[in-house]
Amino acid sequence: MNVILIDDETGNSENLQSLLAKHFSGINVLCACSQVDEAVSKIEQLEPDLIFLDIQMGKQSGFDLLGKVTIRNFEVIFVTAYDKYGIQAIKFAALDYLLKPIDINELKEAVAKAEKKITERKTNTQLDFLIQNLKQTERRQPKIALPQLQEIRYVQVNDIVRCEAENSYTFFHLSNGDKILVSKPLKEYAEMLQPYGFIRTHQSHLANPAFVKSWLREDGGSLLLNNGIKIPVSKMNKDSVKQALTSNA
Repeated sequence: MNVILIDDETGNSENLQSLLAKHFSGINVLCACSQVDEAVSKIEQLEPDLIFLDIQMGKQSGFDLLGKVTIRNFEVIFVTAYDKYGIQAIKFAALDYLLKPIDINELKEAVAKAEKKITERKTNTQLDFLIQNLKQTERRQPKIALPQLQEIRYVQVNDIVRCEAENSYTFFHLSNGDKILVSKPLKEYAEMLQPYGFIRTHQSHLANPAFVKSWLREDGGSLLLNNGIKIPVSKMNKDSVKQALTSNA
């Protein structure tokens, strides 16, 4: 697997290259780039299978780089010290990222996922999806990528009625009646969707307040949705749910 490393701090690239050489026998590092324009040229010239891409690169970003590349037929593993908005955008596109300093187990997991994707397709539609989301001037209701076994569903956030936990899986219930099962825990999506007003009512339930019809006092408290479904509210979350409904009214 041919790889390009892109980071404006050469020490970071050298450290990552050392980890790859030590733990992965099938990876060939083609080059390391520290500038966006240089990296764009090398990607188009060398056609790597995978790039490791820093989010913050001086005055430009890794997202700027992706916007300049004409054909995105490679996988990306983002590497960042921490960038709240950047990580949120990456999660919405169901892409992988690593936090610095790099944990070797997380690196192995990310590389394994990338290798699997490389064997399955020629064009990285998730990168195209990420770029489109980032280009939107109105980001309050973007789309979110929901990976399933045979496909990736791209869903408008405001079409999600509720989410329900099923062990380590999450069911997404949409306004058109569709039900999508994703192999990630509810906690992860609760964190992703909280900035868009979603309310954690219970350990197993997350609700979009736009679809809440009323508060029911029965059984200690529950929410009645527009479609007639009742969502339980735990005693621990009761006050925060009421406050959230008031602020969204």
